[in-house]
Amino acid sequence: MLDNKVFASFAFYSVLLIFKMYVIAVITGQVRLRKKAFANPEDALRHGGVQYHREDPYVERCRRAHQNDMENIFPFFFLGAIYSLTEPTLSVARLHFLVFFLCRIVHSVAYLCQLKAPTRSVAYVIGQVPCLSMLLQILFAVASHW
Repeated sequence: MLDNKVFASFAFYSVLLIFKMYVIAVITGQVRLRKKAFANPEDALRHGGVQYHREDPYVERCRRAHQNDMENIFPFFFLGAIYSLTEPTLSVARLHFLVFFLCRIVHSVAYLCQLKAPTRSVAYVIGQVPCLSMLLQILFAVASHW
């Protein structure tokens, strides 16, 4: 599989995206500990009492960033894997994967650091362009073989 340079590039960026998601999860956990805002009563009891079974705005911001990643990165995995099988040009495929990856990084930084609008929205929209491009190329490739 890794002899397919497009798929190898896809795998590389996919692993980086998974790593980024793990980083967001760790950040969320650390913010929970620092803010003493636990989602489960047993965790709150372990860290000082039931009064810490509560929500915190910044913890929720971290959770939303992670949720947004899942809503966008999981479809990218599917599209990128199928797109890799359509024999796209390596440089074009790498550009698709790189743009999506960089936009997800910018999106997460904008979310977590509360950057001024429309930074996060612009990162989201630009990141959807390669996904839409891959989706259309997959559809055309499949349709041409019917």
